[in-house]
Amino acid sequence: METNQRVWQYFQRHRVASIAVAHVAVVGVVGLVMLGNMLGMNIFGAFAQSACSSNDRVHVVVSGDTLGAIAGRYGTSWQKLASYNHIPNANMIYVNQKVCIPGGGGTAHKGAPGIKGAGNFFPYGQCTWYANQRYHQLHGVYVPWTTNSDAWAWTNRAYDFHWHVSSSPSVGAIVDLQPWVQGAYGLGHVAVVERILGNGNVVASNMNWGAAYWKVVDVEFRPGPGVSFISY
Repeated sequence: METNQRVWQYFQRHRVASIAVAHVAVVGVVGLVMLGNMLGMNIFGAFAQSACSSNDRVHVVVSGDTLGAIAGRYGTSWQKLASYNHIPNANMIYVNQKVCIPGGGGTAHKGAPGIKGAGNFFPYGQCTWYANQRYHQLHGVYVPWTTNSDAWAWTNRAYDFHWHVSSSPSVGAIVDLQPWVQGAYGLGHVAVVERILGNGNVVASNMNWGAAYWKVVDVEFRPGPGVSFISY
């Protein structure tokens, strides 16, 4: 009789433990499913946007961009951009994402007149020094940004100083490549467009490209994600 009671108590204890483990497992599975659904919606929303129309301005997201800041540059609101681009979470945009600006007409919202720089204060031999020097040679204007100005940051700095930023190339514009785009390294790269080819690519003059950093070389780049063109 005593043996039977012990056996019964054993099964009762393990039955309670099994039920508790089962409840924990169910809660865990439900949590994972909910998390997966949330992530899936955000990922789907980010990748499922349709192509921009021919009348739209296309903004390629770079590091540090927010939807609100992008909207401010183009004279619109983040709510309109989120709705127009089917972005479910306005706080979640990613580098190289294309944001369509409705009716942009290919021109960024510039705001105040652009500010001119006073000289070339970048270290000689760097791509930033050469791009600034060559741009001044062509247009008589230096870039005004001298701090927080690694090559990748030039696009954002151009906005800060009300310069024009475009995804379409023009001869004499500064081309800004984000990190690891088309051969650029971790700090990005800047050069100056010398000519535009029939296939839409550009030939830009560069310094600090290749082993002989002090030499000026021509390199072909293509417009696309992570590539901006800056002009005064």
